[in-house]
This record gives sequence, C-alpha cells and structure tokens, in this order.
Amino acid sequence: MARIAIVGVGTIGGVTAALLQQAGGHELLLCTRRPMSGLAVETPDGLVKLRASFTTNPTETFNVDWVIVATKAYDVAGTAKWLEQLCSNGAPVAVLQNGVEHRERFAPYVPMEKILPVMVDCPAERQVPDRVRQRGVMHLKVPDSALGRDFVKQFTGTPADATTVPDFLSVVWRKLCFNSAGVLSALVLQPAGVVRGEAMGDVALQIIRECAAVARAEGANLEENVADVVLAAQRAAPADSVNSMLADRQAGRSVEIDARNGVIVRLGRRHGIATPANSMAVALMEAMVAKV
Repeated sequence: MARIAIVGVGTIGGVTAALLQQAGGHELLLCTRRPMSGLAVETPDGLVKLRASFTTNPTETFNVDWVIVATKAYDVAGTAKWLEQLCSNGAPVAVLQNGVEHRERFAPYVPMEKILPVMVDCPAERQVPDRVRQRGVMHLKVPDSALGRDFVKQFTGTPADATTVPDFLSVVWRKLCFNSAGVLSALVLQPAGVVRGEAMGDVALQIIRECAAVARAEGANLEENVADVVLAAQRAAPADSVNSMLADRQAGRSVEIDARNGVIVRLGRRHGIATPANSMAVALMEAMVAKV
C-alpha cells in the first residue's frame, strides 16, 4: 500500500480519506489549515473514524507516494506550500477540484507529467468541523494513463466508483455543466430545490447551454440535449442539498466563481461564443462577495 497525503480536509478531502482508510494498509497524512485532532465521516455504509496523522505545518511533512489535493480552486498558492516537501521524491499530484483547468493551476509548482486531473462527484456536506456527511457514492474519473491507473488502484476494495476514462475532456466538461448552474443557489442563498421553479429553471438552462457550447468548442463531446438532462437531474436531487459554492458563501468564505463560471466566460471569449447568462452570474457573484 502507499503513503498518501491529502491537502485540504474539508468535505471532499474527508470523504476521500475515509475511503482510503477503508482500502486498508495506506498510511494517511492529512494536511490542514486549522488544527484538527480527528475527523468522522458518516458514510452510506456507516460511520468511519479516521486513523491518520494530522499536521498544519508544511515543514513537518515527509515525502509520500501520492499527494491528493482537495482544496478549493482559488487556493492554489496556499496549497503549493505543501508540495515541495511532500513531492521531494517525485510523488504525483492528483487534483480533486472543480472546473476544467486542473493542470494549468498547478503547472507552476509541479511538472506537468506529474499532475493528474480528477473529476470528482460526491454528494456530501461538512456538518461541523470534525464531521462530514456523505450522502452517496463518490465518483472519481481520471484520464486513462499509467498515472491514472495507479491512482485508481489506491481505491481498490472501497465503495468508491474510481475509474479511468478514455475521453476525460468530455467527462470534466459535462461535470462543469452541472456545476455551472449551481451558481444560482449561491446567488439567492437557497438549496438545490430553487431550480425546480420555472423561471429559475429557464435561467439554469441558459447557463448550461452556454457551458455546453464552449465545451464543444474546446473539443468535448456532449449530447445535444445535455442542458435538459442536467436540469432534470438537478430537479430530481434532494431539494435541501447544498452545493459547495453555496456552503462557502453561507460561511463567508471565498467562492469558486472563476473555476465554475468565469472559465466559461473566458474560454467563450476566446472562441467567439457569447455567454451572457454566465457573464451576469460572475458579475453578480463577484459584487456580492467583494470586500467592502
């Protein structure tokens, strides 16, 4: 088994750690911003209490076999402080973040061939600082490469749906179609059920269609009716579910607006594709979270 460091032990990092513990044999090092003495994850199969080493000091880490990054997309500079020591023996870095620019964010700090982008999808929420609730299966999709296959192997024997995929570009853009409409919950400070209304549903469709148009220009293969499929799935989700952007805004933290909607605007501009719904969402969110 492997020595694995997880940088960022929030909702996704906590669930990932619980899964790796279930694999058995891994030595886990959990790198956190604030001191933690323990963490429990309420999984669909029961409560998992983590047995791991915790540290808040990048200089007190050791080299590992894998680094898993589960921080927010806006916190790359803070994350990078951990990588020099953790990757001193050339450990690869798996990036479990939102958006489609995983490699681009970490290229200044890690050799490109050592960066593994990961599409992660898991319904989960952090209830209190030392407890996470996992509502369903964690899906982890990675490019079909030697690095991707080794990453998937670390989850052998766990309930995770960890697989390699031949067309990662399409997978990650399809996930962004889901994430892009999540900005509406964060803007109005209401959980997922808000898109069940006709007016909000129409706006969600506009946001998703713009995302899909940019995705296709980037080379992704998405079905023609992807926006309708995504909205139907969002409306079928638990009405009280809270996405990470809404949770961050409720907690007064920074939000991943650039990784989730800003990238659609930026790449749309590059391809000459109009993105008025996403542009408005970005402008509104940036104004709402701006420090006065």
